[in-house]
Amino acid sequence: MKIVLGSSEINLPILPGDVSDTIWSALRNGTYEAKEAYWVRKAVRTGDRVLELGTGLGIIATILATEIDVQVSAFDANPEIVRLAENVVKANGRHNISVAQGLMTAGSPRDFLFYLRKDFWMSSVFEDQGPYERIITIRSIDIDEFIVNARITLLIMDIEGGECELLQGAELPGVERVFLELHDHLYGLAGVRQITTAMAAKGFAYDPRGSSGACVLFSRNLDIREYEEEAYAVSA
Repeated sequence: MKIVLGSSEINLPILPGDVSDTIWSALRNGTYEAKEAYWVRKAVRTGDRVLELGTGLGIIATILATEIDVQVSAFDANPEIVRLAENVVKANGRHNISVAQGLMTAGSPRDFLFYLRKDFWMSSVFEDQGPYERIITIRSIDIDEFIVNARITLLIMDIEGGECELLQGAELPGVERVFLELHDHLYGLAGVRQITTAMAAKGFAYDPRGSSGACVLFSRNLDIREYEEEAYAVSA
């Protein structure tokens, strides 16, 4: 199967039985990560070293990898989804993406329970987010240590609420931009305030030129850029 997201045509070696009916329907009708795929292009720059948390099927990673001289390190805690993402990356000939199972947190590695759900995009470390099919134990990776070693400049994350605690605890050394999906239905506006306050303390500002609704870009480079009318289009 092939899908088109914006200007990107992506090969998807995915079968109906590989994902839930809900996710299969989203893939078929072109709504799967469509908004994220559009806005993440505002975040990536030539030469970026990207860390993506919660890669899912690897579609966003595949889009990011089309930028010149970009290297993407993509992680997901779900081992079955990592296998699917690896197949997607291979089917699209992206040799500048590495995909691995992993859960990143601020601080020293420790064990977490991870709850796998039928709709994999709902899987998380939080038991109370709905019915789950099984539980796995996964040892975390210190995100700041990884960022330093891999010289990460752009952090992408869609981790079902885990971003609230992570962004408060991590230092994000050397990271220039952070693009994430907020999950205010899980932590409310109080959680959004905690995230924005923590990011401001690290020198990041909310960047409206790469943000729309729950898809938010934080940038450390506060230089004035040329006005981009497309970035403010209501239709987007």
